[in-house]
Amino acid sequence: MRRTNIALILAALTALAACKKVVNVDLNNATPQIVIEGEVTNQRGPHVVRITRSVPFSSSNVFPPVTNADVYITDSTNGIVDHLSQVNSDSGVYLARGTVGVTQHTYVLTVTLDGKEYRAVSTMPKAVPLDSVTFALNYDFSNKQEINAVVNFQDPPGLGNYYQFTEEVNGRKIPNIFVFEDRLSDGRYIQQPLFNDSAYLKKDDTLAVTMNCVDKNIHDYFFTLAGATSNSFQTATPANPNTNITGGALGYFSAHSSQRTTIIVY
Repeated sequence: MRRTNIALILAALTALAACKKVVNVDLNNATPQIVIEGEVTNQRGPHVVRITRSVPFSSSNVFPPVTNADVYITDSTNGIVDHLSQVNSDSGVYLARGTVGVTQHTYVLTVTLDGKEYRAVSTMPKAVPLDSVTFALNYDFSNKQEINAVVNFQDPPGLGNYYQFTEEVNGRKIPNIFVFEDRLSDGRYIQQPLFNDSAYLKKDDTLAVTMNCVDKNIHDYFFTLAGATSNSFQTATPANPNTNITGGALGYFSAHSSQRTTIIVY
């Protein structure tokens, strides 16, 4: 979960953006807070929870790790409880070695720190198969040609499917995260470009695309994170995305099904 130079570009339709409420905040003067970022996927673990403290938006991207937390993940569907262990004593990274990600199971993250409890709940959606990744040629405002990946998949019937995509080019993670919901395309075959406004693909690059099926809370978190940062390429953790963590912490906890495909750009 890379937090430097994060910029989220929304892959939803323009009309979708117009329907969402985004709260404006003063990121430069935000008081440091606990930041929790955790994921459980349907892929082999261990799954990771990272706990840090936020920094002001104008500060350098050094996030102090939190090392004295007590962290649990509970699969509330089968009752299995996993007590997470730190990678090392000063990392702020906690590993869930006993948690198995299963679609349609609900997972509860509990973090106890300095006598205060933070809690989040996320249900892992069914995986929607990613059929293929193709490419489209476009031109930017300066008439420069750019190549964008296009994700192709069948959205299942019934509203309430939410997607998140990330890209890696030649082993380097592109800082954009794309989110998409099916409110305007329910049950349709989706051919959605992943538009990049800073990093352009080149022929013969190696592109890895990850498709995550996420729940609504996680879609909304990343949607509002994009609004809070104005899709800029600067970062520190913004103060007001719609987190699913209770207790006053920032960040998110996501249980999602995930798949990854690698292709040579043509």
